[in-house]
Amino acid sequence: MTQPSSRTTVGTILPTGLMLFALFFGAGNLIFPPLLGAASGRSFIPVMVGFIATGVLMPLITVVAVSTSGEGILGLARRVGPRFGLVMPLAVYLAIGPLYAIARVTTVAYELATRPILELWGFHDSRLALLVHVTVFMGVAFGIARSPSRLADRVGRWLTPALLALLALLCGVTVLMAPGVEREAIEPYASAPLTTGLTQGYLTMDVLAASVFGIVVITSLRERGLTSSKGLVRGTILSGCIAAALLGLVYIGLAVLGTRTSGEITTDTKDGTELLRNAASSTLGTSGVVIFAAIVILACLTTAVGLLASWAGYAYTAWPSVSFNRQLAACAIVSFTLANLGLSAILKIAGPLLNLLYPFAIALVAVTLVDALAPGRLRAAYQWCVITAGAFGSVSAITAAGWEGPSGLLARTGLWNDSTGWIPPALIALGIGIVLDIRSGAWSTPAPEEPSQVQHDVEHAAASQL
Repeated sequence: MTQPSSRTTVGTILPTGLMLFALFFGAGNLIFPPLLGAASGRSFIPVMVGFIATGVLMPLITVVAVSTSGEGILGLARRVGPRFGLVMPLAVYLAIGPLYAIARVTTVAYELATRPILELWGFHDSRLALLVHVTVFMGVAFGIARSPSRLADRVGRWLTPALLALLALLCGVTVLMAPGVEREAIEPYASAPLTTGLTQGYLTMDVLAASVFGIVVITSLRERGLTSSKGLVRGTILSGCIAAALLGLVYIGLAVLGTRTSGEITTDTKDGTELLRNAASSTLGTSGVVIFAAIVILACLTTAVGLLASWAGYAYTAWPSVSFNRQLAACAIVSFTLANLGLSAILKIAGPLLNLLYPFAIALVAVTLVDALAPGRLRAAYQWCVITAGAFGSVSAITAAGWEGPSGLLARTGLWNDSTGWIPPALIALGIGIVLDIRSGAWSTPAPEEPSQVQHDVEHAAASQL
């Protein structure tokens, strides 16, 4: 096959980058930055540095790691061990798929968009209204997700530009028309601005999503003409950079919006929603309510589409006897049911689960990047680093679940922090693992070339939908 021209390459990478931005930019990405801007006071810069580190840079690094490995999270996790390779990807896909994230963005779209519009028209909140919203929302998301190879066209060329235009309008008008609001930083933003920003970046779930969306991007680029390994890596990295740059700009704009919008601020994420509503209604009146609703719907819809397609691709790989479309339908049905029943119990589980999965995912990505520099295939480094990160990450997860005993014991050392305390031990373990790999010869012994069954199956799943 002939190599695509530079013009064709730009026409392929740009829509894919816009698609990736839209897949990342969901409900949390919209709500957290205004809250951070308003709550940080004079600590605005360190808070945003922390937020961008885990909410922008880490997802970008994860996409790069996936592209350089040629495998998704399934292949990367298998490098730690066969059992870990089964359990960890399943937990990630369930967390960002049918058991939490899809249902969350669906209900958030109702609370922040559909419900205010209904109230504007004189209708009251009801179970029937929620049922109709969930039915329409999931139906549209399911219809778009049925063709993964066309996501770049449907999302990148149409939905993302509309979303960016509305965000630019809201942020631009607020910054130009509203004066700054003087606030003192609240806790924990005042005492620990950097680590609080890092934690808020965790809650966007984008590092976990990046480990999944990386293969979606590779599949999209391959179907659009980039077939060589170097071309796919370059295309994925450039698409990730486009998405990361847009995320960073939007986050900063929304955070500045938060500093210019009045309202009482606490650590409750609902305050971020109120800030956005106040900004929209105070500057644009009734039209602002409609614009804000459109932003929420587009942000939540594009994320739901990406998560549905990602789960179906993973499930088809794990259980190939069930077709891609049936896996997609099953995911939509489970998410539909949870969105209608309510998510209070799942939300209580989500915090501890994320605190556990994030150290695993970040450590896995870090070792993968080191592995890309080695002539051979690391072995001990994966096990030592990832297991250590998971062990100390479990302490943070236990704390989030309500038991502070283990965290309290570690805090007596003066070195422990529930947000980032797992990082130093994981780095030490990574160093030990690398030394062991060098001594065993794994660092310099090339790994045998084997076709990536994970990548092949995911591509087959996507190609079957053309």
